[in-house]
Amino acid sequence: MDKAMNYSDPAIAHHAALDARMVAAVRGIRLLTLTSWPASMRAPFLESVARGNPQLPQVTYPKHDFSAARRELDAIDRALDDTHPLGAYLRDSLRSWDLAAGLLEALGTVAVDHYSAQLFGVPGQPMPGNGPSTREAARHFIQIAQELDHELLAPEETVPVSATALQLQLQSDLDDFFDARIISVELDDGLIAKAAAGATRIRLRSSASFSAYDRAQLFHHEALVHSLTALNGRAQTVLPSLALSSPRITATQEGLATFAEQITGSIDIQRLKRISLRIEAVAMAREGADFLQVFDYFRQAGQIPEESFSSAQRVFRGVPSGGGAAFTKDTVYLRGLVSVHTFFRQMLRDEKLRYCRWLFAGKMTLGDAQALAPLFEAGVLAAPRWLPHWIQRANGLAGALAFSLFANRIRMDRIDPVQ
Repeated sequence: MDKAMNYSDPAIAHHAALDARMVAAVRGIRLLTLTSWPASMRAPFLESVARGNPQLPQVTYPKHDFSAARRELDAIDRALDDTHPLGAYLRDSLRSWDLAAGLLEALGTVAVDHYSAQLFGVPGQPMPGNGPSTREAARHFIQIAQELDHELLAPEETVPVSATALQLQLQSDLDDFFDARIISVELDDGLIAKAAAGATRIRLRSSASFSAYDRAQLFHHEALVHSLTALNGRAQTVLPSLALSSPRITATQEGLATFAEQITGSIDIQRLKRISLRIEAVAMAREGADFLQVFDYFRQAGQIPEESFSSAQRVFRGVPSGGGAAFTKDTVYLRGLVSVHTFFRQMLRDEKLRYCRWLFAGKMTLGDAQALAPLFEAGVLAAPRWLPHWIQRANGLAGALAFSLFANRIRMDRIDPVQ
């Protein structure tokens, strides 16, 4: 190890102890759980819509006080050395958790929008490389999806799959991958989203129907990124926080998960449309659209009422339903996808594809994978126990990335139409 970088055993032990304290302190800061609406709100709202008299949902959030946790986070911050890579990682994580605590203490107010924007960004934020804004990218995919002929779908892709059937299929896929029952797939009547993933459990909403693409998307996105990184993170003795869904890692996690869909051919244009519609809806809400207007936006875009409610609820988590504020998490998907894709190409160019594999050793940012590289190289941090098949096949991944690097040099406006 490089002595100049202060990778001494005492420094590692010191920061490992601080990380353990952070994990204990943030145990109650469950951002998505505490901002979600009760599932019981869906049926009355949809009934009011069916009667032709939709009522604006009114959500009452419990009051939270995380002052004790925030004091502990501050004490940890004062005790770390941010010139050490573990200390720098901790400082960034502490700030993220403190923002999350502030957001939860402000539930039901427009202040949530302010905290959310700091944690997840906003639709007007430029894409990596000073490209178009996230909202402009979303509108691009929405337009493409609207222009495509739905009749091009194969007949089997239009047949809905029940939650029960998908549960059996997905459970079989996961048991085969892990060669054991590591992650269980369960049905949940109380889930507003169609699916949710934890480290050892994936829940499907019992009443939902799924498409042919959903099985592959849930397998590669939810299970082999979100669940798998949590499982690998639990094996980290020095940084147990790598098992946690810290808000600061959201863009990389969702970008990596969406990249996994893309690299395995599991993503379809309708999936990109759903992601993009949510980004546009976040922008609309921040500009003043209320829940009813956003709900109607999703319906006009082709979503059924149940799905429209779920989509609109994502936008209004934690904020007043009357408009002027939004929960902006859904803006990270496209931005994260472009960031991860760019990162993988850079690592290929620099002959550092191992950095891409380290992203699966726990829940981290792209910057963490680079900053913590010496600790992975020295064995201080454990390599991932489980990896998706697509990233283990380095030659195939390199081939796809190499083609992407070359294709991006081609100017489409200079190509003659195919005769």
